[in-house]
Amino acid sequence: MIPFAGVRLGHATHPEYPTGCTVFLCPSGTFGSVEARGPAPGSRELAVLAPDKPDDKEVNAVVLTGGSAFGLATADGVMRYLAERGIGHPTPIRPVPIVPAAVVFDLWPGRSFTPDAAMGYAACEAAAGYEGEIAQGNIGVGAGVLVGKWAGFQYMMKGGFGVASLREAGVEVAAAAVVNAVGDVVNADGTVLAGARDPEGGWMAERNPLRFIDETRLPLPGTNTTLVVVATDAILTRNELARLTHQAHNGLAIAVRPSHTRHDGDVAFALTTRRVAAPVTLVGNMAVAAVSEAIRNAVRFAASIPGVPGLAG
Repeated sequence: MIPFAGVRLGHATHPEYPTGCTVFLCPSGTFGSVEARGPAPGSRELAVLAPDKPDDKEVNAVVLTGGSAFGLATADGVMRYLAERGIGHPTPIRPVPIVPAAVVFDLWPGRSFTPDAAMGYAACEAAAGYEGEIAQGNIGVGAGVLVGKWAGFQYMMKGGFGVASLREAGVEVAAAAVVNAVGDVVNADGTVLAGARDPEGGWMAERNPLRFIDETRLPLPGTNTTLVVVATDAILTRNELARLTHQAHNGLAIAVRPSHTRHDGDVAFALTTRRVAAPVTLVGNMAVAAVSEAIRNAVRFAASIPGVPGLAG
């Protein structure tokens, strides 16, 4: 059985620079929705997932990528991979793959490379052939991300890519998240798991519970983002899928504080492979829990990089 509710995941990570992309290859019959709450999301093909669009538009893949808007080139490689296999929305000429994409800002000084079409294609190959557990931490789109930037860059920590899944009453809900947030990632009890570190020990939030010092400490708008993909095998309507993206954002707000700020481009995707009947309320509640845990796993598995500590050492 393929984990992640039947959706295949694959990473491509640059061997030298901290950047990469992650692709979600969807089986035939997958439908999706999206909600972008951040004010400056870098994205592609989001409009086709809106609730008012025709119900016959299947989603063939979703791409999460580093490189800011430059990284959207990875979707070209994903489209080539799918087109070579005759996968896409049927047209009189040829199938056209439907590949929504969203980006994180992981540009670093002195680095010219950003994820490209070749990297997107490689992530598809990895997704098609992967077996076992999904890799987490400093991999794929999570390679170069950071958290806890609200107090200043000198106090931040390493973010990453994480997954979590739940199965209840015969239905599966899985979530993946890449965390590149201004805010801290918090435990279920609200204590800080990873974020702005106090140089005197502990966390900056203990002295600044509203997580604000002054505007000069904050990074530029549009340079931070948490991206989430929720997948389920529950049979959902287009409207119910749209509601599932709302629940995904609820899970994001529980685990990242603050979230949905003017400095973040937070985006949540929802996918259904439409296999089993399930109560919509249960699926939504499972999505909240899975997203929160995926975000926490993203930092639990994040390893340190030069100058930036990570929880994984």
